[in-house]
Amino acid sequence: MKESSKESNEEEITQEETAQTIFLIGDSTMANYADDYEPGKDYMETRYPVTGWGQVFQQFFVKDSLAEVKNIIQTDSVIVDDRARGGRSTRTFFQEGRWRGVFEDLQENDIVIIQFGHNDAAENKTERYVNIEGYKEFLRLFVSQSREKGATPIILTPVARNYPWEDGHLQNVHGDYDQAPKDLAEEMQVELIDLNQLSMDYFSKKGKDFVTENYFMNLPAGKYEAYPDGQDDNTHFQPKGAEAIAQLVFNELKKINTK
Repeated sequence: MKESSKESNEEEITQEETAQTIFLIGDSTMANYADDYEPGKDYMETRYPVTGWGQVFQQFFVKDSLAEVKNIIQTDSVIVDDRARGGRSTRTFFQEGRWRGVFEDLQENDIVIIQFGHNDAAENKTERYVNIEGYKEFLRLFVSQSREKGATPIILTPVARNYPWEDGHLQNVHGDYDQAPKDLAEEMQVELIDLNQLSMDYFSKKGKDFVTENYFMNLPAGKYEAYPDGQDDNTHFQPKGAEAIAQLVFNELKKINTK
């Protein structure tokens, strides 16, 4: 017998009520470009193949894989709510009210994954730049207010850029903006995923040529509608790069125990 629309709606509401939400807050490397990122513009025509790792994160939380993260996920379903936005630092994410929106929606046992640093460090862009102390202070705010709601904050170091390479190994380009989240995680006893180191090591194993062509937004002319002249971009990801980073984060979630 075909399920009635009422039964279907009730099931949907029940699932939403029992699901655990993972909020993602951060910058363009984490953002979901396909989710009405630019209202009125078609993603495939105007942005594809650029893909934030948060954009592909939901697919890791299918029923079969939830058992792998049972020490952090308390329910039988997960909703990934990606609030990350391109060009945002910790300061601008807060000032624009984006954090307020997350805070208002937070429920007990939700998870907040926090990844900034790329834009905080941009000294040449004063509209987004935040010094190290300011960066740490906004991270403290996100952590403490997440905990106020009974949610679990997880801090990430900023994901690697595709430079500089030395002797076949990708190096750290983030300086103190890599160390600051580690210091804060220790100070506040927060779970930390060292995504910078993980991604540097992973990309290094794959090799510079492979990563440059397949993971980052280095595109030949004429291949994609959104980039007719091609693209040289060693910060943002193609789908395969986003999936690789999402897998690294998921793997680390398996090691976290909040019970």
